[in-house]
Amino acid sequence: MEVVHERCAGLDVHKATVVACVLTSKRRETRTFGTMTDDLHQLLAWLQEEGVSHTVMESTGIFWRPVYNVLEDQGIELLVVNARHVKAVPGRKTDVKDAEWLADLLRHGLVRASFVPSRRQRELRDLVRYRRTLIQELARHTTRMQKVLEAANIKLGDVASNVMGQSGRAMLNEIAAGHDDPEQLAALALSSLRRKSDMLKRSLRGSVAPTQRFTIASILRVVEELEDELDTVDHEVEKQMRPYRAAIALLDEIPGIA
Repeated sequence: MEVVHERCAGLDVHKATVVACVLTSKRRETRTFGTMTDDLHQLLAWLQEEGVSHTVMESTGIFWRPVYNVLEDQGIELLVVNARHVKAVPGRKTDVKDAEWLADLLRHGLVRASFVPSRRQRELRDLVRYRRTLIQELARHTTRMQKVLEAANIKLGDVASNVMGQSGRAMLNEIAAGHDDPEQLAALALSSLRRKSDMLKRSLRGSVAPTQRFTIASILRVVEELEDELDTVDHEVEKQMRPYRAAIALLDEIPGIA
């Protein structure tokens, strides 16, 4: 089989260890390193000392990221491959170590690298994913509020399209404070919700227990904190996106994208 890379290394990455196999035409050597930053710098020094030109590792969860961060831009070409693609190559034997197997595949050009964005783009992706997590958490708390209200015979969600809107929050704050008069609560409605006054009064006539009032107040506090954090993250995303304004403007010109 034709040799594509003369000096290469396979990395079997785990949470606490990295098993590295350096493979050349004359020998193969396997060493194990920790995953602390100083351990990874020792791994880098060894690979450079061995004159390794190409290195491959599987994209296992998040564990490959610290290794990639240290080895990136150090004169060694890094390949991150899909684990399923590597395991699907015929001829793999159960007694062959993963690191040696990866090195063998790389040496003969049998691995296909996955796309890995630049570090700046990876950090921006992480930030946007965190933003999505905050939005999902907000949605979960809104659902939780609906369940508490249903358990208290409050049918606000049947009349108001958004119980966590401005009108809904004003009413919920009053309910949490111990006020139950449907007419007084309905009087807090704003804009189009005012036109549903009669239905609103009926929906706000319930039986709210002290524990439910406490829960409503708690959810409102958590939602407010999440919204404040989401605003902060939005500002940071906007700041991080500034270098890509020209590309974003071009993308916005595509019909259906905004």
